[in-house]
Amino acid sequence: MKNLFVLLIVAVLGGNLYAQTNILNADTPDEIGKKTDAQIANDNDEPLPYGYVDERDILWAKTTWEYIDLDERVNLPLLYPIDTGRLGSERMSLFNVLLKGIRSGEIKNVYADSYFNRKRTLEELGPTLSRRDTLQAGYEQLNAGEELDPQFVRRTDVDGADVEGYRVRGYWYFDTRQGELRYRLLGICPMVIDAYAKSQNNPNAQPVELFWIFYPEARNVLHDAQVFNQSNTAQPLTFDHLLNARRFDAVIYKEDNVQGDREVDEYVADNALMQLLESQRIKESIRNFESDMWNY
Repeated sequence: MKNLFVLLIVAVLGGNLYAQTNILNADTPDEIGKKTDAQIANDNDEPLPYGYVDERDILWAKTTWEYIDLDERVNLPLLYPIDTGRLGSERMSLFNVLLKGIRSGEIKNVYADSYFNRKRTLEELGPTLSRRDTLQAGYEQLNAGEELDPQFVRRTDVDGADVEGYRVRGYWYFDTRQGELRYRLLGICPMVIDAYAKSQNNPNAQPVELFWIFYPEARNVLHDAQVFNQSNTAQPLTFDHLLNARRFDAVIYKEDNVQGDREVDEYVADNALMQLLESQRIKESIRNFESDMWNY
């Protein structure tokens, strides 16, 4: 019974102790989560660089666009924690990590589409991320020539809880030098309920593409952010590791094709089951290519 009590205490405290670096070397609680310059230099922790791939070594390739639904249990590490402040600055959701990287300038470019044709600025993203509405009492103050009281301004901000999922663009290719089918993540896009729809409390609001990020440009930021590891809290993963290793479940909603990369729901309309089966068919055709390479 005593052992069971100890296990329960560990289970309860495990979430709060997770990812608090330097916890065993701290002399005061203020030092928890802070590393000295010597510790940082000793870690020398950087994302594993991609190897060079010669175009002549690519025998076959296909570009796919997938949707990661955050309602699925396996994808929950991309959503949580929603309440970042309670658990400390080291644990953040993927959305907050990306947004922090954009605002700090570590992620230099964001784009309007998955082809990375047009860049977007923070000023363009502003109305989507935050909205201010003046209440009726505020308008009465303004009409009376009085200064607007801040309490009569309702502010709506988009946060991690408003993210419904992520769209990702990836590149499947068969590397003849390695003799295997490989995957390279090219872009990622949060799908959110924007500030306007959130302010209207519309239950039927649909998520929209907020921005696209060219994934290689964000690897350093994602590598510095840790993801909860349910198997071992002493060995957290990084977002870069999780995404590159495809430790998520996703549904293909588009592939490169002769019809201008049209989406599955454009030629399989009004039938969710058939759209899912079409997505599975595309996925199986990719897997089967590698299998067929070794059939004689």
